[in-house]
Amino acid sequence: MIPVLLITIPLLAGLATFFIRDEKAARSWALLASLLTLGCAVAGITFLKGAANLEAHAQWLPALGAQFSVKLDGMGQLLCLLTAVSYPVIFLGTWKATYANAKNFFALMLLAQAGLMGVFLSMDALLFYFFWELALIPMYFLCSTWGGDKRIRVSFKFFIYTFLGSVLMLIGILYVYGMTKDQSFSINSFYNAGLSNAQQNKLFWLFFIAFAIKMPIFPFHTWQPDTYEQAPTATTMVLSGVMVKMGVFAVIRWLLPVLPLASYAWGDVVTTLAITGMIYASLIAIRQDDLKRLVAYSSIAHIGLMCAAIFSETESGMQGVMIQMFNHGINIIGLWLVVEMIERQFGTRKISELGGLAQKAPAMAILLVIVALANIALPLTNAFPGEFLMFNGIFSSTVTQYYLWFTVLGGLSIIFGAVYTLNMIRKVFYGESNALTAGAQDIRWNEQLALGVIVILILWLGVCPQTLLNTVQETAHSILNKADVLPYIRKH
Repeated sequence: MIPVLLITIPLLAGLATFFIRDEKAARSWALLASLLTLGCAVAGITFLKGAANLEAHAQWLPALGAQFSVKLDGMGQLLCLLTAVSYPVIFLGTWKATYANAKNFFALMLLAQAGLMGVFLSMDALLFYFFWELALIPMYFLCSTWGGDKRIRVSFKFFIYTFLGSVLMLIGILYVYGMTKDQSFSINSFYNAGLSNAQQNKLFWLFFIAFAIKMPIFPFHTWQPDTYEQAPTATTMVLSGVMVKMGVFAVIRWLLPVLPLASYAWGDVVTTLAITGMIYASLIAIRQDDLKRLVAYSSIAHIGLMCAAIFSETESGMQGVMIQMFNHGINIIGLWLVVEMIERQFGTRKISELGGLAQKAPAMAILLVIVALANIALPLTNAFPGEFLMFNGIFSSTVTQYYLWFTVLGGLSIIFGAVYTLNMIRKVFYGESNALTAGAQDIRWNEQLALGVIVILILWLGVCPQTLLNTVQETAHSILNKADVLPYIRKH
């Protein structure tokens, strides 16, 4: 029941929004739909947690062996909750932003939410692919219609990257489907396909490139900074806070358990790419003068650490990744909200043109500092437990002999992260105000509410991370059992 509602509420609300002519009514309707979705997500992890409420199965394309099969497991609960929390926060935080043809904008945003929910809930490979595309198509139109001056070129690049990834993934899905014993797209049939070592090695890069583009992982990342910069900020928040988790989620759900031997064989190569991307993105972020691009490169560094921790194939690393997907989404949306507030008020995102905002906008400064400190994983903030578990997982990995190098180099990027984040805070909020910032005004009540929700989550989950860990423990253990190749290696 709950999984079906998580998909159908934003889907039907999004379709209905196309017919609402008044901008204020469309905005209010979108917020109401997102709050209803949030209510269902919260119910799914609290008082309606029974198994019957957390899964649904129905015939879809029986001739092909495809079912409408959705389930809310531990990892799915966190990511659906992230998606459900993000949308009301985004709508509230950008309440005063204006859009030409607003009804279409909010309709596409809600359709993207339905697609995201479907990706995180699907237990059928063909259904997973369907929702993967449903989530991406509205994003293309949102970026190309409401983006910046370079939106057409950037949106085309985004489309080419994601379309190429989708085609590769579809080829991989069809191949595995052909190898299943019962000719089914069921996730269990995929897990038990019995692919040989050679077959897995051929398939690995079809799936991984598709997922790496979405995360994105070096060197498949070049679409991301430009897209984040040119997209309307509300869309950027969805892309950065939620949509990149599609790639991380897919690696955990569909890559490791389906292709365990290939994941083990190529793990060091993938981790090297992830660590390289972390350092590369961090060094570029240090040199950035544009707030949007700084946050974009920061996101690449954080996702790279998650990818490295996944391929450490340790329970500590896997649990760290699962809770960090939620925490990173919350934190990065908080940063984007502040960037939106600054750009709307001053007409610039350049760090060199700002300064002294803490004197004129103390509420914004206080809330931003808390979010920024969470972004660098300061103890007692939500990102600290996840990063600690991920580093512990990488260091204790038994599937690589380079664990020490990966840990040290990954830790170096965390130091770089502190450098560019604290430097941004110092230049934008402290020091003397200038002619541009002298008349700065503090943030409005709706913006304080949106950032306040994020700050509460940051502090609560920093002090009580066990809330999230309990949710994902069983799923992490199950995935690692299916991905374990050590018994096979000992036999051969």
